[in-house]
Amino acid sequence: MNAPDTELGRLEDLPADYVDALRRLNLVPLWPSLRAVLPPHKPRLNTRATAWAYRDIKPLLLRAGELTPIEKAERRVLVLANPGHGLDKMQASAAIYLGLQLLLPGEWAPSHRHTPNAVRMVVEGEGAWTTVDGEKCPMSRGDLILTPTGLWHEHGHDGGQPVVWLDVLDLPLVHYMEASYHINGQRQQQLPGRGDRAYTRGGLLPTPVFEHEAARRGKAYPMLRYPWQEARAALLALAADRPDQQALQITYANPETGAHAENILGFYALMLRPGQTLALPVRSPAMVFHVIEGGASVDVGEGADTQRFALTEADTCCAPGYTPVSLRNASASEAAFIFIADETPLHQKLGVFEVRS
Repeated sequence: MNAPDTELGRLEDLPADYVDALRRLNLVPLWPSLRAVLPPHKPRLNTRATAWAYRDIKPLLLRAGELTPIEKAERRVLVLANPGHGLDKMQASAAIYLGLQLLLPGEWAPSHRHTPNAVRMVVEGEGAWTTVDGEKCPMSRGDLILTPTGLWHEHGHDGGQPVVWLDVLDLPLVHYMEASYHINGQRQQQLPGRGDRAYTRGGLLPTPVFEHEAARRGKAYPMLRYPWQEARAALLALAADRPDQQALQITYANPETGAHAENILGFYALMLRPGQTLALPVRSPAMVFHVIEGGASVDVGEGADTQRFALTEADTCCAPGYTPVSLRNASASEAAFIFIADETPLHQKLGVFEVRS
């Protein structure tokens, strides 16, 4: 049996001269703060269940395009900040940053690289592209584009309408580690070859025959663009093949290694059948839900503490870890498709990943 939790001594219980002596030597007594950093049974969560409605954000994002030229913004973004962490922290969870980025026709967001990993989930618009490590990645609704740590990337727009995408970064973690910085660069030369074409079919890998072709196979991130039309087709095929399967979910993975597409955050696409309600396992990582098609309600918590968010297309919400989450398709006739980002790879690498019944 575990020993019962006992009340520990408080800082106020110590003589003032003793506390002053500790502070002069940059010392802190642990026991008054021990329960704060090691609470019993479950972490104390700063991440709050929070939702952001795209219909409310879009007018403000478009106005940002009028107020601030791209040359003054470099990246024109409205950050989806979780109030539990404080809006000034600009984070959705302990390890996840979210932002909605706007690129207008004819604009170019200059080339840079940085230590945080990033992905772009395209929300709306056509004609924009991201060049990553010399590979030009067209941007269409629902596409997922990687910009992994250290790779040069820039954004351009040859179309006629505004393009908006959701940025997802592990910035809070990298900033906390005091490892976050960027370097500006020159406009990239766009090179031939696209990973989303080479790795079109699951289980079939391009095989280099000649030595000079093997260099492409050795890239850490061989696939940078994951087209939504392929992910959607994979979910529909999975639904047809496994009609009794409860959760229809695919993972965005590195096609050469089978590991997560990036090394800190995990990315997935989920399909809810018409009218389906899906109770997810209670797990340690925080999760982000972004609706690509359809609509869904997200229940976070249990009992009287449950919060419900009704999401429509392009809406986003965040749920803390260690908390029950249930999804329900708002339509009785159409499937709903949801993009998910979470902290699973990070928790697994640190050995703190948990699934609780």
